[in-house]
Amino acid sequence: MYQEFQLSKPIPGKVEFVEMPDGTRIHTITSGTGKTTVLLAHGYGFSHIEWNVIVEGLNQLDYRTIVFDQRGHGKSSIGQDGISSRSMASDYRGLIEYFNLEDCILVGHSMGGFLAMKFLIDHPDMQQKHIKSCVLMATFAGDVNKNNFQNRLQIPLIKSGILLKLIKWKPIGIGFGKSLIGENPDPEIVRSILEIFPQQDHSKLVPILKAFADESYYDRLKGISIPCAVVIGDKDATTPPFHTDNIVQEIPNTTRIDIPGKGHCLNFEAPDEIINAIQLMDR
Repeated sequence: MYQEFQLSKPIPGKVEFVEMPDGTRIHTITSGTGKTTVLLAHGYGFSHIEWNVIVEGLNQLDYRTIVFDQRGHGKSSIGQDGISSRSMASDYRGLIEYFNLEDCILVGHSMGGFLAMKFLIDHPDMQQKHIKSCVLMATFAGDVNKNNFQNRLQIPLIKSGILLKLIKWKPIGIGFGKSLIGENPDPEIVRSILEIFPQQDHSKLVPILKAFADESYYDRLKGISIPCAVVIGDKDATTPPFHTDNIVQEIPNTTRIDIPGKGHCLNFEAPDEIINAIQLMDR
């Protein structure tokens, strides 16, 4: 699908800024008119734009979609509660309440999945009635540095601001982009990563990077009672498949979907498979 689609193409729809209790303003775009709403939560260092291919496909299948910029990303601000897993997961509740969502499907990529699991654990009353199912994509429930040289190298470089300077040099930039993709990386995907990632103010996002490594919610995942699809590319070096092994083991009602040859950016690498997973969760 993506080969016929410009990866940086804007997502059309109704733009709204949703204010959270602490003053954070979350930038959202709603599109489509279908009965089932899909709420899409992007990964670290990206923005709502990462979903443009998937939104196009879902709207064609008569789904309503809501994309948003996570707190501190894209056009969303940071309120008094700052950046943390707790505050960012609470934003999910604020969006669900603002849009009065019932029986929606929550999709979380990487950080978006980490926060989705944190949200579902911390706000169990949102399960079933408001969120009927969840797609967890290329994600983790914490402890992201475990057995992972790439993260132990890249995360400190992001925290220090050095990586943002290094990737301006084309060979390093291309190498960074390829590190997030599986086999036979498409140059257009690399270009899109290098366009979106530097747009974020990473200096303000350090606390959530710290949370990825310091926090772990694996022992609380049994508190997630809704059906979940856990999707992983078997060439994902950022959140290797052992994270998926642990998530599937702990969440009671899960379907595991392995995508051969794909890496961390499944939103661009395997949009059709992600759309299929969403349809599978539309029960």
